[in-house]
Amino acid sequence: MTIQWYPGHIAKAERALKDQLKLVDVVLEVRDARIPLSTHHPQISQWLGSKARLLVLNRLDMIPAGARKKWLSWFEEQGETPYFTDAQQGKGVREVAKAVQLAGVEMNQRRRDRGMLDRPVRAVVIGFPNVGKSALINRLLGKRVVESARRAGVTRQLRWVRISEQIELLDAPGVIPSLLKNQENALKVAICDDIGDASYDNYLVAVALVEYIKDLEYMAEFGLFPATPLKTRYKLDSAPFTGEDYLQALADFRYKGDIERTSRQLLHDFRKGVLGAIPLEFPPI
Repeated sequence: MTIQWYPGHIAKAERALKDQLKLVDVVLEVRDARIPLSTHHPQISQWLGSKARLLVLNRLDMIPAGARKKWLSWFEEQGETPYFTDAQQGKGVREVAKAVQLAGVEMNQRRRDRGMLDRPVRAVVIGFPNVGKSALINRLLGKRVVESARRAGVTRQLRWVRISEQIELLDAPGVIPSLLKNQENALKVAICDDIGDASYDNYLVAVALVEYIKDLEYMAEFGLFPATPLKTRYKLDSAPFTGEDYLQALADFRYKGDIERTSRQLLHDFRKGVLGAIPLEFPPI
């Protein structure tokens, strides 16, 4: 299976975003905390140049506290300070707002130094589809203004919204590379539902999810992964099986042999956190 997805609305949004970036002072790059490396757009640095950037790792609720600490340390070693959020519940959003306001203070000081008047800081929220950008904006606003749902492709047009007298925010559709060269990363993006479902086969993605869980279960002893999430949820141990065999056994055990239904249910349970807080990436060693 090769995963590629670059529909027309994404291409159009990318062109519009590049045009609007010249008006922006600070960029909030939102990534999925379960896969913070795979949801990094490789061209963002090129687009932004010297503009201020805040790194937001959303879906804090979907990773264990130990994994968060590992990522915090790793990003700080790279010279970045990530802001962890759960935009659905509002956790960590206040810290993001304060960071944007601080960027505005610094921006206006530079304007005053050049004899210019103060103005609201202009920020944009960008990232892969379905990583929580619109939910973050709604939390920053304190009310539901932009449409938000846990599926890719909800936001289709760029829209400016005013958060306060100090901040104006641009809500942009998800952007994704036109070519996903790293297919292992693309597979993780599909598992996490951060790409359109027309780009992949549920069965093959569900098989890959089982394999990832089996490979990462040893991290449970370090507090970085839930213990035996598949066995706990479905009362069927994955240890004796390959990913394909486990999915078939699970279909026979729970879903009357319906492999497609089983695949969809497994992916649903992972995405909703029913299997526990499961990260699919850890900091490089």
